[in-house]
Amino acid sequence: MNRNATFSVQPGRHMLLVLVMLLALLTLVWRAVSLQVLDKDFLQTQGQARHLRVVELPAHRGMILDRHNEPLAVSTPVESVWVSPQELENVQEGISTLSRLLSLDRDHVQQLLARNAAREFVYLRRHISPSLAAQVRMLNIQGVYLQKEYKRYYPAGEVAAQVVGFTNIDDVGQEGLELAYGEWLRGEPGAKRVIKDGRRHAVEDVESIRLPRPGKDLVLSIDRRIQYLAYRELKAAMKEHGAQSASAVVLDIETGEVLAMVNQPSYNPNNRQKLRRQHLRNRAVTDVFEPGSTMKPFIVATALESKRYRPDTPVDTEPGWFRVGVNTVKDVHNYGVLDVSGVIRKSSNVGITKIALSLPAERIWSLLSNLGFGVQTESGYPGEASGLLVGYRNWNSIETATLAFGYGLSVTPLQLTQAYAVLADEGIRRPVNFLRQDAAPRGERVLSARVAQQVMAMLEEVTGPEGTALAARVAGYRVAGKTGTVRKSIAGGYADDKYLAVFAGMAPVTDPRLAMVVVVNEPDNGKYYGGQVAAPVFSRVMSGALRLMAIPPDNYPLLETRNVSSGEPA
Repeated sequence: MNRNATFSVQPGRHMLLVLVMLLALLTLVWRAVSLQVLDKDFLQTQGQARHLRVVELPAHRGMILDRHNEPLAVSTPVESVWVSPQELENVQEGISTLSRLLSLDRDHVQQLLARNAAREFVYLRRHISPSLAAQVRMLNIQGVYLQKEYKRYYPAGEVAAQVVGFTNIDDVGQEGLELAYGEWLRGEPGAKRVIKDGRRHAVEDVESIRLPRPGKDLVLSIDRRIQYLAYRELKAAMKEHGAQSASAVVLDIETGEVLAMVNQPSYNPNNRQKLRRQHLRNRAVTDVFEPGSTMKPFIVATALESKRYRPDTPVDTEPGWFRVGVNTVKDVHNYGVLDVSGVIRKSSNVGITKIALSLPAERIWSLLSNLGFGVQTESGYPGEASGLLVGYRNWNSIETATLAFGYGLSVTPLQLTQAYAVLADEGIRRPVNFLRQDAAPRGERVLSARVAQQVMAMLEEVTGPEGTALAARVAGYRVAGKTGTVRKSIAGGYADDKYLAVFAGMAPVTDPRLAMVVVVNEPDNGKYYGGQVAAPVFSRVMSGALRLMAIPPDNYPLLETRNVSSGEPA
């Protein structure tokens, strides 16, 4: 009986097992249909949301090149280390190893991760070397990733630092021409859609969304050879004379191109760890100074334009001083009667004061304004100063007198160089440019050719045996120029022991091609006259520049160089 009961139960169990298996099979089939048909779109969307990513393709910044296509700024590919704090939460040993490898303090890294615990992306170290990136990759720590970027490199270093400027760590221009032409240089990143695995590594490229567009190259007017020459000589002069700072500008007279612009002290844009803020500015464009006697040729030009004076018109400077109201204008020596050329050659304050006071103030102001004083050169350089030229209606006699020998107005070295280029270019003022020009830009006549030639002849005498700038001469070339020795303004007046040594000149006189200004701030080794400090720098740089540009000599008679006496006028 028991045997029969057992026998009767077996078929029921068998049927139950079959039903269970059939139900399981139907469930699997349904699930498959659901996944593959009914929920396909939803599941694909969710999968893509978790593993399909759009990644940015970095685009490098355009190169900055000198006029001969030599690189002054280039972008090199580097990698940066970033982490996901949430993924690193349980990888303490990995954090310690990574910190040591990246030369980071472990506690600092822990604090950084704690502060950004809710974020998915935190930079740990930017712009590491390829070898270091390879070591990070070999650690294979979950939550640690590498990202391709570009780093700016400056082959000329501090030689062209203040002209070119630099970018920040995100490759955005911060100073100089990197800032001024940021939009031109900036590349446009691309994008692509990729599939990433659970460790956020791209395992498959899905599609290209947008190709990266590199930035456009920028070709400057700067000649790196002349730039280096000017940098070397200016740095040597600053060291020799114990000066506080110095600037020099070399301008192509025919095109208005800046061939060289240097400042001291400078800085290395490739290593800014010990950078001082005051070293960043391009003093040749942003700093103003009273030009002193370098302003005298423009007063003489005004006088010649008035037709009341000729180069041989006599001017009595006896007895070496001249009263203007309650003030006295003095010369270093009593030069007696000088002609107008002699006033420039001897740099007579008395002579130039008498000439200026005999002219309408409006006429003087008009020429100075047309030469570019008191306004920016419109070179496009960021932070360019306009200087100061007070309206003529506010001038009294002493203000007219002091302006005649370069006090009471302020200029930048670039403005002064442009003004001297006008004299050399027979009265044509051309726009200043930091970009290479394929053709000479159209200029504006601000002075008659006759007067410009007459003033050039006077300035050539300044570099002659009886002038104040014998040290500015260049072997084989005729040179014209003017010295300036300027007392620095202080609270309540002018310092008795702080000077600016200035020289502005052009060469070769027969067919002027280059204009240059040198300014040395507070020379402090016993020499401070423009003819002693600034003129020799001009001579050495101009000599090299003329030869580098293959400008033929104009056979100026070679004379033995002599030391300028300590009695040189301002």
